[in-house]
Amino acid sequence: MFVTQGVKIHTGPFLQNIITQFMMDEREFQKKCEGAFGRLQKRLLEVGDERGFEVEGSSGKIEILFEDDDETRFVISPNSPVRQIWISALTTSFKLGWSEEKNAFVLEKTGETLDEVMSRILSQKLGASVTV
Repeated sequence: MFVTQGVKIHTGPFLQNIITQFMMDEREFQKKCEGAFGRLQKRLLEVGDERGFEVEGSSGKIEILFEDDDETRFVISPNSPVRQIWISALTTSFKLGWSEEKNAFVLEKTGETLDEVMSRILSQKLGASVTV
């Protein structure tokens, strides 16, 4: 439910996430991103050591580099104007917005959290189950 000017508007999860994204200020978004990126990078470094890929973090983004013939690269970066985290991987762009309900960045289409999306796409790329 969303309240504006004393009027209660009942919303579903999709609309609630859109409202949350537009109400979140830049500083709050950056704080949530920094927390999510810090945890994600730490876990990716561990998984990378186990699975043989490199993880680099610079300029506010995380890059995963695979030593394959195509020199595949996944890029995870914040998109501040729209308050989303974008993942470029497997010839797809995944756009995750903040969910108050899950207290995490979530892919609206599937309901997956950032960690769940990363687990799925890494598993798909590597051909083996990966948990982030």
